Amino acid sequence: MKPVIGVIGLGIMGSAMAKALVKAGFSVVGYDVRLKARDDLKRAGGRSAPSCAAVAKTADIVITSLATSAALEKVTAEIASSLSASRKSGRRIIMIDTCTLPIADKERAQALLSRAGVTMLDCPISGTAARLKQGTWTIFVSGGAAACKKIQPILHVFTRNTPYVGGFGSGSKMKFIANHLVAIYNVAVGETMTFARKMGLDAQQVWDLFAASPVVGNGVFKLRGKFMVDRKYLPATMKIEVWQKDMQVIGDMAKSVDCPVPLFTACVPIYSAAMGQGLSQHDTASVCEVLDRMAGGSRRKRA
Repeated sequence: MKPVIGVIGLGIMGSAMAKALVKAGFSVVGYDVRLKARDDLKRAGGRSAPSCAAVAKTADIVITSLATSAALEKVTAEIASSLSASRKSGRRIIMIDTCTLPIADKERAQALLSRAGVTMLDCPISGTAARLKQGTWTIFVSGGAAACKKIQPILHVFTRNTPYVGGFGSGSKMKFIANHLVAIYNVAVGETMTFARKMGLDAQQVWDLFAASPVVGNGVFKLRGKFMVDRKYLPATMKIEVWQKDMQVIGDMAKSVDCPVPLFTACVPIYSAAMGQGLSQHDTASVCEVLDRMAGGSRRKRA
C-alpha cells in the first residue's frame, strides 16, 4: 500500500511535486498559507489541509518546500507540538526537506522534530519546476541512511537522479555548489546575449547554435537563454526575489569556510540591480535586461 504523502509549501516547486505525486497514484494532502494554492491542489486531485499540523497527523511522509528559515521554523514548531502528544503511540513520520536554507537552521529544525519522533532528511533539489516533467532534476539526498533508502520510491516519481551524498547537511552543501554554478552561468549567458545583440547578431541564431553545443551548451543556456532571446520572463521558473535568498546563503557559507568566490561575488550586483529595476517576481533570466541597460540597449518592454 502506498504511503500518504504530505506537501507543505505549494509554491512553484511544491505544487509541481504534489501534482506529480497525485498523477503517480499517491494520496496527497497539502497545505500552503495561500488559499488559492490549496484550491489548485484540490482541483488536481489532492486534498487540502487546514494547517501544517493536520498534514503531519495524516501523512506518512511529509515534503517541505519553503522559501525562508522563518517559514521552516514555524512549520517545524507546529508539527513538533502536534506530534509530541501522540509520540507514545509509536507512529513515526519522515520529513523530506527540499529547501535551500542555511544548514544551521535546518539542524535546529531536525533536533526539534527528532524529539517529537520525526525523522528529518536534508534533500535539496537542483532543477526548476519546468524540468520536473523531463525527469532532469537532481535531488541531493542526505541524512540517516535507512530513512534515505526508504524514501527513494517517492523521489523517483520526480527523477531517477537521487544520489545519497552523506550525513544530514551534505545535501545542502551539494546544492550550494549547484546554485553557485547556476548563478554564474545565468549571468554569463545574459552577458553573451547582450554582447551578441550589440554586435548586431540575431539572438535566436546565437541560441540555436550554442545552446545545443556539446562544448559550451548547458541546461542554463537552453532554458534561460531562450527566455533572454524572447525577452519574456513570466511566469518565472525561479523568481529573482527567491534567488536573492539563495545567493545570500551561498555567500555566507563561502565566508564561513574562508573560500574566495570572486566570480560569484561579481554576479551579486547584477541580481541586486534586477531587484532595483522591479524584476523581483520575474525569472532570474531577466538579469539579461540589467546587462542590456548597462550596455545602453533598447530597454524594450519586459514581459
